[in-house]
Amino acid sequence: MEKENIVIGIEGTVGAGKTSICKKILKEIENSIIIHGGDIYRGIVYGMLKADRTKTNEDNIDAFEMMNKLGIEVRLEERETVIYMNGEKIKEEDLQSKEASIAVSSVSNVANNKKLYEFGKKIIDKYRKDYNVILSSRDIIKMYPDCTYHFFITASLEERTKRKYMQYNKQIPQEQVKEMIEKRDKLQEQSGYYKIYPQTKVIDVTNCKTVEEATQEVLKNMKELD
Repeated sequence: MEKENIVIGIEGTVGAGKTSICKKILKEIENSIIIHGGDIYRGIVYGMLKADRTKTNEDNIDAFEMMNKLGIEVRLEERETVIYMNGEKIKEEDLQSKEASIAVSSVSNVANNKKLYEFGKKIIDKYRKDYNVILSSRDIIKMYPDCTYHFFITASLEERTKRKYMQYNKQIPQEQVKEMIEKRDKLQEQSGYYKIYPQTKVIDVTNCKTVEEATQEVLKNMKELD
């Protein structure tokens, strides 16, 4: 019997290094790809920012309908998903900007994600037929309960501030970065995105000096769960 491809769900607190860990795991797992679920949402919010639609007080924004209206699509390039809007690739720095990061947390707090989650599940199922999937996203178990592994990556606020400060190339004052993380943490918690499920394995990477060390913690836990 042919072995079923796996899905490794990676989520966690803001600035804990989820994306970096996923990219390292990609090099360790044969026939694998990364689905950047968070970038789908960031693409939607980026489009909303461009169209000046984030200042609405409506509590019934349908994330999936908004995605279609804005012409957001997901493509697989070089083993990782990337986001396009109206046929043009959105730059990573635009998806990860401070403005987009805050807006993502705010919009997700009021949006209806039901149809977007259904869309996400279809994408995962589609790629799982041919690849081992490394899924970097929020609310993973709610969207895709059939994960082989589910990890929640966390680190101290001080360590996460330091990492985000470096990610922004020291262009934003460190205290401001800390305040931004605290604000996003609060919004994420209000959205229910920091929920720990029975199958969730929490991994604290505060004391990991490198991404490689943090990645090895994840891989070690995968072996232990097997």
